[in-house]
Amino acid sequence: MLKGLFILDDFNLIYGSVHEEIKKYIDVYAEPQTKESIQQNPALLADTEVIFSGWGCPVLDDNLLMAAPHLKALFYGAGSIKHITTDAFWERGIPITSAFAANAVPVVEYTLSQILFSLKQGWSYVLKTKKEQKHIKKMEVPGAYHSTVGIVSLGMIGRKVCEILKQFDVHVIAYDPFVSKEDAEKLQVELCSLEELFQRSDVVSLHTPWIKETVGLINGELISLMKHNATLINTSRGAVVNEQEMIEVLKLRSDLFAVLDVTYPEPPIDGSPLFTMDNVILTPHIAGSLSQECQRMGEYMLDELKLYLQGKPLQWEITREKALIMA
Repeated sequence: MLKGLFILDDFNLIYGSVHEEIKKYIDVYAEPQTKESIQQNPALLADTEVIFSGWGCPVLDDNLLMAAPHLKALFYGAGSIKHITTDAFWERGIPITSAFAANAVPVVEYTLSQILFSLKQGWSYVLKTKKEQKHIKKMEVPGAYHSTVGIVSLGMIGRKVCEILKQFDVHVIAYDPFVSKEDAEKLQVELCSLEELFQRSDVVSLHTPWIKETVGLINGELISLMKHNATLINTSRGAVVNEQEMIEVLKLRSDLFAVLDVTYPEPPIDGSPLFTMDNVILTPHIAGSLSQECQRMGEYMLDELKLYLQGKPLQWEITREKALIMA
């Protein structure tokens, strides 16, 4: 039986429902550790062959790898692994798998809720009702019948949003320069330029990974192209939006709404106009897994463990190349 450890901030949050089953396959020879405790006692890693982790995983650098000479695999029960992997780790050729697909599920759910609510101009009604303390006269809204939803980037989350939108009577257009026309047709999506997407969409939803090429991709010029009463939703990364230019456009276009689950910096700086603008909705990065939803990530890692022990390919293994383009 392989020897392993749990190393993460909150063991129960992710592995609370599956750790007993994991122990049927793995000799977990010490209590769950944190990044801090393992740094204080690196000798615990001497016999470790597999690590189960998540938020709070220690950086997989030379020091950790030297302390864990027998490490064979790492199961990361969270999303992006960019901040924990190093050149030294990749050079060791240790397989690493991530629960990013599990974390995508609540993001898609959040996105769908905001797309449908925004097509009804829901936030405008909510805020005006509170401000004026009376029922607001109904206005013209796009609605979810023959309206247009624009999806920026067709990665895992963007594709899942497109799949779930198939059950609604909306037209979906998308921008992703790396997606073929054939793939778009399978998703029932019309590909177009970024400029055309912002011009035509009643709601624009961003699912762009944060890489060098996408910093500030969504600028004021694009946002100014948006239709009357359109909404911008961002659940990807705040840095893909030029925040100052967005703010300037939203000040001039009170008809536009921005629903921002992410900002850059995050949280916004003290005194940021985002906190007080009437056409900006802020949520504190809640689209991803929270509370009980995090158990799904642990379950994905249990499934990956079973594949690993059977010598089968890991479904959610992350390669060095894939890690570079993940959000």
